[in-house]
Amino acid sequence: MTDTIYRGIATSTGDGRAGGRARTNDGLLDVTLAIPKEMGGPGGATNPEQLFAAGWASCFHSALKAVAAQQQIQISDSAVVVEVGVEKTPEGGFGLNAALHVELAGIAQDVADKLVEAAHAMCPYSNATRGNVPVELTVTVA
Repeated sequence: MTDTIYRGIATSTGDGRAGGRARTNDGLLDVTLAIPKEMGGPGGATNPEQLFAAGWASCFHSALKAVAAQQQIQISDSAVVVEVGVEKTPEGGFGLNAALHVELAGIAQDVADKLVEAAHAMCPYSNATRGNVPVELTVTVA
């Protein structure tokens, strides 16, 4: 393993996604989990897919801002929406799929497309899922 810059630590207790809890070692994140209604659960609490989507959206947005700054491109407004889906695999297990929707303002579409490609190459979540999780990228310029 290469030199680790930072390590996030979280513990799941109870029944995992079925009413358990997830808590980070520093206590800044402490949530009850629930299976979404769409998967036959009660809903009413967050789930691992939402947490993964929030982390990826935040990380990708930071990568996007970093790439724009490196290339000295001014963006007047931006947002990253990440959808993480659960799907059944042919082997009887479960897998993930993802859609990343990037919204940018103040730049041309071709410039936005190149920034998003560069952010996708920089983002640790994108790198971790590449080749493992089908990802759809869309870029909208206002």
